[in-house]
Amino acid sequence: MPSLIECRNVTVRREGVVALDRLNLTIDSNESVAILGPNGCGKSTFIKAITRDVYAFPTGEPSSVKIMGKELWNVFDLRAQLGIITNDMLAVCARWDYPGREIVTSGFFSSIGIWPCHVVTEEMEARTDEVMRLLQIEHLADRQLNMMSSGESRRFMIGRALIHQPRSLLLDEPTNSLDIRSCHELRDILRKVVLQGTNIILVTHHLPDILPEISRVVLLRQGQVFDDGPKHDMLVPAKLSELFQTPVEIVRKDGYYNMW
Repeated sequence: MPSLIECRNVTVRREGVVALDRLNLTIDSNESVAILGPNGCGKSTFIKAITRDVYAFPTGEPSSVKIMGKELWNVFDLRAQLGIITNDMLAVCARWDYPGREIVTSGFFSSIGIWPCHVVTEEMEARTDEVMRLLQIEHLADRQLNMMSSGESRRFMIGRALIHQPRSLLLDEPTNSLDIRSCHELRDILRKVVLQGTNIILVTHHLPDILPEISRVVLLRQGQVFDDGPKHDMLVPAKLSELFQTPVEIVRKDGYYNMW
């Protein structure tokens, strides 16, 4: 089986600044991975390279960004392989007054909301109910997304991505702007998703976001892979102090890590 994501010699410039610098990174389809790094290290640009919001800058050397071995995808085929949840997409969806249930169902059509041309089948309705039960959001089904809390709306965006039962989910800073309780609740939900058989690719700068089920951590700095390996080898004071350019201590509890 080809790798889920394969970046080879990827350089991306944004507003004249090199955001990714000859990035080489491969993620297999059967693993859950965290990509960790400070602000400005290229995490968001990496996601935008996957979603084709930005493109590799020609450097004279061969470069590519492949998903499941292919550089070009039809979005309707891709969504069964990789579900992508970004804060940008959440912001776009929150501009509209669609109810949560409709946001989840619209994942079938790669749209925001249900349009008159869409035909929603009984099977789609049943799958929407199943996803909402998993994410514990049935009670919010009729509430408009733009009237929900940040934690609630994120669950619906996860539901939209899960509707096709993708092999993996790619999440960008999933606990951004959440309070402590909402962070705990969202992490518990994501653990349930992993236990259901969906792998997680988590992009973050918060150590507590790294679920116990994630076994591999990629450290990103200045647009390059600084280090890459098993979680217990990466999340150590020496490496993280160098990565974040400040002395840190690491605390581990119940499979989670935190940094002080």
